[in-house]
Amino acid sequence: MSSSFRRLKLQIAAKVLLIGAGTALAGYFIVFFLIDGVLQDPFARSFVAFCENTLDMSNAEAVALFRQIFWYNKQFWLLLGFMLLLLLVFYIAMSRFIRYFRLIIDGVDKLTDEDEKPILLPDELDFMQVKLNSVKETLNRRKREAAESEQRKNDLVVYLAHDIKTPLTSVIGYLSLMNDEPDMPTEQRAQYVNITFQKACRLEQLINEFFEITRFNMQTMTLELQPFNLSLLLQQMTDEFYPILTARGQTADVQVGDDLVIRGDADKLARVFNNLLRNASSYGEEHSPITVSAELRNDRAFIAFRNRGAVIPPERLDAVFEKFYRLDSARSGNTGGAGLGLAIARQIVEQHGGAIRASSSEEYTEFLVELPA
Repeated sequence: MSSSFRRLKLQIAAKVLLIGAGTALAGYFIVFFLIDGVLQDPFARSFVAFCENTLDMSNAEAVALFRQIFWYNKQFWLLLGFMLLLLLVFYIAMSRFIRYFRLIIDGVDKLTDEDEKPILLPDELDFMQVKLNSVKETLNRRKREAAESEQRKNDLVVYLAHDIKTPLTSVIGYLSLMNDEPDMPTEQRAQYVNITFQKACRLEQLINEFFEITRFNMQTMTLELQPFNLSLLLQQMTDEFYPILTARGQTADVQVGDDLVIRGDADKLARVFNNLLRNASSYGEEHSPITVSAELRNDRAFIAFRNRGAVIPPERLDAVFEKFYRLDSARSGNTGGAGLGLAIARQIVEQHGGAIRASSSEEYTEFLVELPA
């Protein structure tokens, strides 16, 4: 950008120099040709003839008037001529600057245009043209992303309304049955109570995730960085998931060394790994293994969560990390959340200076977290 401005300044300076050179030539012409040069006599004769023929003056009176106006005030006319030329130079230079400003203002006004037409400026403002088109493209992209995000949020409200209504209807139904039949057998009543409890827990999960929309604000999040044992954290987390995994016939295979220590906010990274393991269980096949591995390479920690399940299309691998995004298979099941888990995970990882990415094939789906060690 600085080199582009420098080039523009050089172009303007060159034009000003050309105009200045033209002014000097005009001044030279006035001094050496019109007043003191070869055109002095023709100019004087023309002035005297004008006075004699138009103003009815005698020759002596006309000559005296010429000398009084021009000859004795030669310095005044030279100064006046140069002043007029300088004003002309200033006007031309300012017109050039004003033209540039107007073109730039017109380009700025076009930033909010919804069309895809590029902003065009003169060649000397090509750097500004590139910058304005880049800003316009960014604004259009953000506008599209905002519209898509709003649409996903609206869809989420519809999905949540459906998801909340389903377990709520079950809770009301089973409670109504138990209320209408006080003599229900104990075993059957216990079964209904268990089902009602599961549906109520599902309701609580959906409501808690929905409140994440207003509670979670990464801009105000502060990290408490300190060394912690990653191996122990991953092992404890998989132990806590044992009931969830067992219910689906899944197993967790933790492939991590005993003394893998990294620096970070253990509580917030635990949330990342919790979301990834929950995601692997929710979208993984029943009665299938989930592999959790971690290793150090070149002062970077790589933590992978791998499961067998439906293949994620390549065009959706980045979208799964967006807020309110859920795969279609999660909308009708009991595992789909509000679509915030992976978005939150990515922001926490990026806050640590790391990265998270997904890959999917017929063999397995993997989420890989890269963190500074």
